[in-house]
Amino acid sequence: MYQHILVPTDGTALSTSAVTNAVSLAKTMGAKVTVLTVVHRLPEMALGGSYTYMDEYRRHAQADAERRLSDAEQKAKREGVSCDAVKVEDRQPFEAIIETAEARGCDLIVMASHGPRGITALLIGSETMKVLTHSKIPVLVYR
Repeated sequence: MYQHILVPTDGTALSTSAVTNAVSLAKTMGAKVTVLTVVHRLPEMALGGSYTYMDEYRRHAQADAERRLSDAEQKAKREGVSCDAVKVEDRQPFEAIIETAEARGCDLIVMASHGPRGITALLIGSETMKVLTHSKIPVLVYR
C-alpha cells in the first residue's frame, strides 16, 4: 500500500512514539522510512542580536537534532527497515515537513499530535494541524 513513509520528530515523547509506530508500520508494509527533524531557524534579532547567543543556540539545536535522528535510525535498523535521516532548518516546520515529503517521493506522513487545546489551538494551531490542512499527501496522526 504505502512504499515510503516520512516521520517528523522533535524529540518529544509523543513524536518518539510516532517514530516507533511508523517504523513498525513500515516493517509490516515493506516500506522505507525517512525520518525528519526540523531545526527552528530563529530570526537574528530573536536572541537580542547577539551572535554569541545565536551560535550557541545553533550548536545546541544541531546537536539535539543529530541525536534525534540517530535514535530514530537505530530503531529502524533494529527492525530491518530502510531509513534515511534528514535535518532541515526552517522557520515554518510544517512547510519543511510537506516540502521534504514531496521532494523525497513519500506517499504517507506519520506524525504525532501534541494537541494544543483551547485558545492556544485557535491562535497558533499545531504543526500537525498545519500539515493536515496543507498536505496533498495522506497524513496518519498518532495521539
